Amino acid sequence: MINTKDQIIEYFNSGIKQSKDFKIGIEHEKFLFDNKNNKRIDYSKIKEMFATLLEFGWNPIFEEKNIIGLNKGGKNITLEPGNQIELSGEKLNNLHEACAESHDYLFELKQVTKKLNLSIVSAGFDPISQLSEIPNNPKKRYKLMTNDMPLDGELSLDMMYRTCGTQLNIDYNSEKDFIKKFKIANSIVPISIALFANSSIVEKKKSKYLSYRSKVWQSTSRGGLPKLFLDEIDFEKYADFIINFPILFIKDKESYISGHKYIFKDFMDGKIVEVGKRLPNEEDLSIHLSTIFTENRLKKYIELRSMDTCGWDCLCAGPAFNVGMLYGNLDEVYELISQWDKDKIINAYIEAPEKGFNTQLMGKDLLYWSSTLLNLSRKGLENRGIVNRSKKNETLFLNHLQKVIDNKFTNADQMINKFSKNEDLSELYDK
Repeated sequence: MINTKDQIIEYFNSGIKQSKDFKIGIEHEKFLFDNKNNKRIDYSKIKEMFATLLEFGWNPIFEEKNIIGLNKGGKNITLEPGNQIELSGEKLNNLHEACAESHDYLFELKQVTKKLNLSIVSAGFDPISQLSEIPNNPKKRYKLMTNDMPLDGELSLDMMYRTCGTQLNIDYNSEKDFIKKFKIANSIVPISIALFANSSIVEKKKSKYLSYRSKVWQSTSRGGLPKLFLDEIDFEKYADFIINFPILFIKDKESYISGHKYIFKDFMDGKIVEVGKRLPNEEDLSIHLSTIFTENRLKKYIELRSMDTCGWDCLCAGPAFNVGMLYGNLDEVYELISQWDKDKIINAYIEAPEKGFNTQLMGKDLLYWSSTLLNLSRKGLENRGIVNRSKKNETLFLNHLQKVIDNKFTNADQMINKFSKNEDLSELYDK
């Protein structure tokens, strides 16, 4: 049972790994549309899709009688609130392995979507559907979240039902290593928003945002970029943060109970009557950590969560960008971002979804900082020196970002350009 802060600190300490054992975990979400009507697919179509994926060696995951996901080896396909699907990849050794995994998944997904007459949309925000048009599914926690999340964030349901992101999970070898990585990850959030912006079309119209997904996440309950995260935050400070953070829900046997009246400290103090005043266990802590929707967060590893989903051609670019900095060139990047003013980072964070590269930070625009960090990342990947069978190192995954910076033309700009010509919905689907 967990009833002291020291137990939570020890939980984070248990995530420490030797540098030689560092892994890379990539998660990415996709929208699925039925070609017959250009509508998001419903749960009955999800069941067909999952049944077809079983032919590729996936195994079903059930909640009571309902299939809610698949697993194969160390990877999972999970079902999001609006029937977006997410691949949570295995923890792999390098970017070559991680990108091969994603492309194997794409191959399987394309076979299934072709068979079922579906299309994939790789965008940070659903460019077509209104919120009221999106079907839900019987996954229990989502019903509770749909009720409670809008209470503290006006765009929370848009986050749940209409956004898709790319996430990178990375390791740390000490508390000091975590402090540096977490400060960098949070300080560069405005750059991540601008560089990976890919959600400019909303309800078949140009929005005034390049990353409308990021705007939505800034107006989501339990989300955002706490100013605290721009400090030298250690395990104890993060433990304090989560202990005093509201609970979203508590899993009690097979039921989910709303926690919106309580903070986690109430749980630790045995004050929650609805669960018989029992104390939290490690699973309860894990659920609490997973339902804090900040731009980055800590579990037994660090999750980076600021990137819009993008197409398959750039899927590995975001992970490569961050791995180069955080695994390959940590100290040089840390020295750079340590000179940035916290208030200016927060201001850039607020402005980046709309202004993109034109956002100002420390007297320079985010295009300048994107280029600077890309060079530091490339240096880090060269330092890692991990090559594939063709003897190419991991810097090859930065090529997409180099083009974006050279042309000052993001995925969001490309989406606007393609769609604005004739407003053809097919332009929004993955080819």
